[in-house]
Amino acid sequence: MALDEHFQRYFEALDRSRGEDRCYLCRRTPADVKSFFGFDEDGTPIAAEEHEIEDVVLEDLDVMSYHGLRPVCAVCQLNYDAIFLLGEQEILRRVLSEVEEQRERLWPPKRHDH
Repeated sequence: MALDEHFQRYFEALDRSRGEDRCYLCRRTPADVKSFFGFDEDGTPIAAEEHEIEDVVLEDLDVMSYHGLRPVCAVCQLNYDAIFLLGEQEILRRVLSEVEEQRERLWPPKRHDH
């Protein structure tokens, strides 16, 4: 894909997500995702000498999927994949339902100290 097409898709995705370059699910920025995996924004490992990984480089710097309705980061995609590999799709649906419909039940009651 040509560079201009790549940028065009990126800007279209930003338009769909109201100009926010963040994961729709966890709100991480691309820099946050790279840091989560142990890399600086340019793809070089953080504390490489300490971990003896000087030759490791994050070659694919695309850590956010911009082709869908909203951007989703690689961390959330891995979590989603793990849920499905464990066969927990129905549990995920139930958790989402609880969060949407039973929100008050999920949190401890507020204490009223006077």
